[in-house]
Amino acid sequence: MQHAAPAENIPDSQNWHDETAVLHGDAWLAADTSVTPPIHYSTTFRADSANAFAEMANTPRHPGFYTRYGNPVHQRVEAILASLEGTEAALLTASGMGAISTTILALVERGDHVIAQQRHYMSTSKLFEEVLPRFGVESTIVDQTDLDAMAAAIRPNTRLIMVETPVNPTLSLTDLQAVAQLARPKGIITVADNTFASPLNQQPHALGIDIVLHSATKYFGGHHDITAGAVCCSKAHAEKIWSMHTTLGSVLSPMDAWLLLRGLRTLPLRLERINANALALAQWLETQPQIERVFYPGLESHPQHDLARRQMRGFGAVIAFSVKGGFEATSRFVSSLRLATHAVSLGGVETLAVHTAAMWAGTMNEAQMAAAGIEPNFVRMSVGVEHIDDLKADMARALNAPA
Repeated sequence: MQHAAPAENIPDSQNWHDETAVLHGDAWLAADTSVTPPIHYSTTFRADSANAFAEMANTPRHPGFYTRYGNPVHQRVEAILASLEGTEAALLTASGMGAISTTILALVERGDHVIAQQRHYMSTSKLFEEVLPRFGVESTIVDQTDLDAMAAAIRPNTRLIMVETPVNPTLSLTDLQAVAQLARPKGIITVADNTFASPLNQQPHALGIDIVLHSATKYFGGHHDITAGAVCCSKAHAEKIWSMHTTLGSVLSPMDAWLLLRGLRTLPLRLERINANALALAQWLETQPQIERVFYPGLESHPQHDLARRQMRGFGAVIAFSVKGGFEATSRFVSSLRLATHAVSLGGVETLAVHTAAMWAGTMNEAQMAAAGIEPNFVRMSVGVEHIDDLKADMARALNAPA
């Protein structure tokens, strides 16, 4: 995929592919001659005069006034992310939930109505079901695969629709273009969590979605060593969300922003291997007698495979599957893995696996897990960049581990 570089800074508005954009999309912001960008580890920045100070203090998102407002490293990362998502602007936060909460709270007010999916990341669901009602904002939760239900949920005071695709952890999909077509004529803002796909696999904004969110902890960082979030949107939305951001204070440290920038440099290379590994592993799992079912958008057996092919270019790291034998057999399988690390998160270089029913047993009851599609024998795996033959061998051994 190609991206247009900022015309005012790069001659001829040169079009770049992903691999080039992540390496040079921020070069126009360089303030010195260093090849590796410096870390601007300062909370505050000096002004040369009273007039210069006043200008800095009153310029939204100024990168050289106070790091809660912005930082030169933030600015470089944001330039790349906006390019990848095809939006005018981007904003960094200290976590994915920081991006989600800040965005939603910036856009709604008492008396508004919002629509969210039946299946969201757990903390996102809590925001809509438990937090917003405390401030007079009503939420309607709908099955994201039922567009008629979403259309029926729209009210005169509906302000925002929040979607997530593929969804965590069941990998069901939401038709982004159809949601945008429902919302735009009515002036409803659409927000999409694109974490599970990444902009290299899916571009919600190109399909009509207004605001695209990410847990940058995942693919963007890529090495399981930072926590960060990102909002990609228009300049107007970015300024409004930034104003709430400065109030809530979900600020990414300059060091973590620099690590995020470093991670982005290799994103296309990592994701190419991850996409290939995950598809190959999902196909292999479907042939294993110990596996009941495999959920992966890239498989023809996925009930929304046609939609996945329409709105995605690659299908991402995450595979979900059910192990025969119930909770105990699934627990034994996950505990027997050696290459796949028993840990949460996704999108990094290492393969990670979790027994989802065990992971969420302390925060969700059986009814809630059933509603979320989490069965006792459910495994979520984020595939990394290891050699595919080694991953298959590790999983084959774990599937045959003695009781």
